[in-house]
Amino acid sequence: MNSAATAWRESAILIVDDAPAHLDTLRTTMARQGYRTFVANSGERALGLAKQVHPDLILLDVMMPGMDGLETCRQLKLHPDTEHIPVIFMSARNEAHDVVAGFERGAVDYIGKPLRMAEVCARVRARLPGAAPRTAQPQASEQWEQSRRLRTMIDTMAEGLMIVQGNGQIDYTNPACDSYLGYGAGELAGHSITELLHAPVAADYLQYFSSCAADPARSDSHGTREVAIHHRDGVEREMDLTLTPMQVDGQALFIGQLHDISHRKQQQVALERAALADPLTRIANRRHFDNVVELEWQRAVRSGQPLSLIMLDVDHFKLYNDELGHAAGDSALRAVAAVLAAHAPRATDLAARYGGEEFALLFGETDANAACTMAESIRSAIEALQLPHPRSPSSAWLTASVGVITIIPSQLDLLADSVQAADRAMYAAKDAGRNRIVAVHAGPDSWEAVKLMSRH
Repeated sequence: MNSAATAWRESAILIVDDAPAHLDTLRTTMARQGYRTFVANSGERALGLAKQVHPDLILLDVMMPGMDGLETCRQLKLHPDTEHIPVIFMSARNEAHDVVAGFERGAVDYIGKPLRMAEVCARVRARLPGAAPRTAQPQASEQWEQSRRLRTMIDTMAEGLMIVQGNGQIDYTNPACDSYLGYGAGELAGHSITELLHAPVAADYLQYFSSCAADPARSDSHGTREVAIHHRDGVEREMDLTLTPMQVDGQALFIGQLHDISHRKQQQVALERAALADPLTRIANRRHFDNVVELEWQRAVRSGQPLSLIMLDVDHFKLYNDELGHAAGDSALRAVAAVLAAHAPRATDLAARYGGEEFALLFGETDANAACTMAESIRSAIEALQLPHPRSPSSAWLTASVGVITIIPSQLDLLADSVQAADRAMYAAKDAGRNRIVAVHAGPDSWEAVKLMSRH
């Protein structure tokens, strides 16, 4: 046996794990490889043994009750008798921040659980080609190998990862991050992370960087936050972003982890839209209308802009159903809804099925003249569908009665009064012979007219 082989086979290994089965398996495996083995089932016990036996290598479990592996490694690196003993972490926690945390504490390697004994033996042999003097400083080659191994692990991760300086400048992105954002290898280096974010979010992160620089002891993970990231193609991607601070040679760096949640957000939006849509007509339902009209009402109060509401009821719809059947009735309601949707194209417009054969429309920043014009266009478009209505006493075709109100609301006015007034105007159109509109016009006395109509 040559001298090098004799050296590593005489090396001592301290195995630290709180699970007896793992301890036994590792001790047996290492003994078969020719190593002297010592075991500890806690971080506290490991610190004591390390000072007594001065092992050449420590296999250290991360997740242990009491003092965990990360703290144990930190304590080892603080004591002059144990600071130079190489530590290999073993853990089922294999996320990027877990691996980075292990190397931050001074580990030379990180092995994921469940353990593959052949891999463990290979990594131990790579660290113990010969027992190094316990007072020796880590060699440059060892540091390079540690860096290379960490880079290999990060480059093969499916999770996007970037390293960011304290001023927001990006130092490094792994291939998964480049793929997420549409960039080539190394293209983002030197750019600021703020270029990828909306201005308010970017300002928030810059403030976080600044606070960490001012008081490193108080810095902690910025938590996971949903952000819109600017892709290179100009389209925004919804992603989870987690920033974790670390100190390297006295310099503040941040590990940024990106997880693409675009597909999840698309599914979420689709579900939310489905919950706010009427299943028959596919336009907004009553709940969605009530929520939006409340928001638009408050916006009109702040802006002083007019707000118009239209309430619409299909004339003699019960007779239509009785004569032609519910399938025809459903088809007619869908046709009416399509007309309404076509007349509400703006972001401040909304068409909704209010209940049964009754519909409601909201038009923000729309004055009385424009609202009346729109209402008449809707009424005539429904009549122009020429859906036969054999039992209607007022028209040969399916028609609708329409009520319109326009108001510039104040803090003292009530939305409920306005909605009720629009409803009353619609019934006034019915009383006047149907297939027509009745409007409450804007003017100095318009709100008093609305109030009077809402009380009738």
